[in-house]
Amino acid sequence: MSLKHKVGIIGGGIVGSTAAFYLSQEPTIDVTLFDDGTGQASSAAAGIISPWLSQRRNKEWYFLAREGAKFYTQYMSDLSRIVDTQNIYHKTGTLLYKKTPKLLDKLESIAHKRLVDAPEIGDISHLSDKEINQLYPFITSRDDALFITGGAKIDGEQLINGIHSILKKNNQLIKTSVSKIEYMNHQWKVHTKHDILMFDSLILSVGAWLPQLLEPLHYHVDIRPQKGQLIEVQSNLSTGDLPVIMPVGESDIIPFYDGKILIGATHENDEGFNLTPDHTQLEHLKLMASDTINSLAELPITRHRVGTRAYTSDFLPFFGEVRDLKNLWVASGLGSSGLTTGPIIGKILVDWLLQKETNFDSYKAQPNNYIKPITWEEL
Repeated sequence: MSLKHKVGIIGGGIVGSTAAFYLSQEPTIDVTLFDDGTGQASSAAAGIISPWLSQRRNKEWYFLAREGAKFYTQYMSDLSRIVDTQNIYHKTGTLLYKKTPKLLDKLESIAHKRLVDAPEIGDISHLSDKEINQLYPFITSRDDALFITGGAKIDGEQLINGIHSILKKNNQLIKTSVSKIEYMNHQWKVHTKHDILMFDSLILSVGAWLPQLLEPLHYHVDIRPQKGQLIEVQSNLSTGDLPVIMPVGESDIIPFYDGKILIGATHENDEGFNLTPDHTQLEHLKLMASDTINSLAELPITRHRVGTRAYTSDFLPFFGEVRDLKNLWVASGLGSSGLTTGPIIGKILVDWLLQKETNFDSYKAQPNNYIKPITWEEL
């Protein structure tokens, strides 16, 4: 009887948890996920899966985000066999506002062009403020908006908790931080506070903490942290089937179930790994959202979430192999699009590890644009 291939995954956010889920279904793989939960962007986030309306010009990013949104149908189907996904992901449409009618017309044109390669966009409608108010009387904005039926909402916290609960039952989750990794005798040694464990392959999905693991191996990593905060308020609305709303600014409005509404999130570049809630920022989120729904101003903040995103200097994600580090796979730099691109990146890493061909093989060497050996002069 052949021994199983042992895979360690460090970082239990959206990428690591997805990879762990799919590897746990493989009979030839013995997977262990390490996660201490500190500052995790995915668990702190609730997201809008609607990348087709982005005006980012980078074609590689858009292709990845488009395919990430498309992948959610398969992802939720696969997950639903072992995790209750009812309150995790819901396709209810996206209502998007712009500063001027001209910009909204431009966005509508972009949406129709992208519909050719992304039928997942669904129906595209330019709605007047009166039409919006007839559909959703609680929306008080007096601006037109673009509505697409294919937009969806995702609760990162519920998703991560669901996967982790299954992994924990199967003894595939270790809730601890990793202090060091090293490669010896064709295996990776993972050092935690209490143990040293050996793996044949390693996936690093630690977001902004990637430099802390790779710099001791003499690699520079182009990654910086960004603080993100969002809030929850409790309304008396029937929120389950309401669309996500993207006003101008940072205060996206995401109605979930049982009247819960999430608002956010901030993008704070100068806070490093600070996870202390800034109540001024939290109140500002609610104030901005109340421009679209006046009644939000009167609702108390029932909960807040704070996490740390990872960004590269060019704001693009990377995932794949690191040159000269054998059997090591990395992913980072997902930024605020992590809930859209994270699942498909996790699945791609699994496919690569299992030596399967993908439509993303050109991405495999990209980490080497952001992770570079430290020279002798720098040591």
